[in-house]
Amino acid sequence: MSDCIFCKIIKGEIPSVKLYEDDDMVIIKDVAPQAPVHLLLLPKQHFANIMEMTDEQAQILGRCLKKLSALADGFGLEGGFRLVSNKGADACQSVEHLHIHILGGKKLADKMC
Repeated sequence: MSDCIFCKIIKGEIPSVKLYEDDDMVIIKDVAPQAPVHLLLLPKQHFANIMEMTDEQAQILGRCLKKLSALADGFGLEGGFRLVSNKGADACQSVEHLHIHILGGKKLADKMC
């Protein structure tokens, strides 16, 4: 999508701190971190949210999550991490491009805010 901020980041049109990139995804540092380690996993293919995935996109997301398991320790997530995917306004989804928040680097609170 031409006006999607994450599509522009993926294309390199908007600067970001890219920590990993392959054919399926980009992992960047979040610009407003909510934890010592706060990354965003951005599938390169644009789809709005987890509810709008095709079967093919679900396979891509599966590969992305599998690759994350191999990368996590290198990102400082040895002690564990939380994955968050917001869907819609009530969940505070601010960008209509599926993205997975990866939060860690310390013991996270039991309650989500």
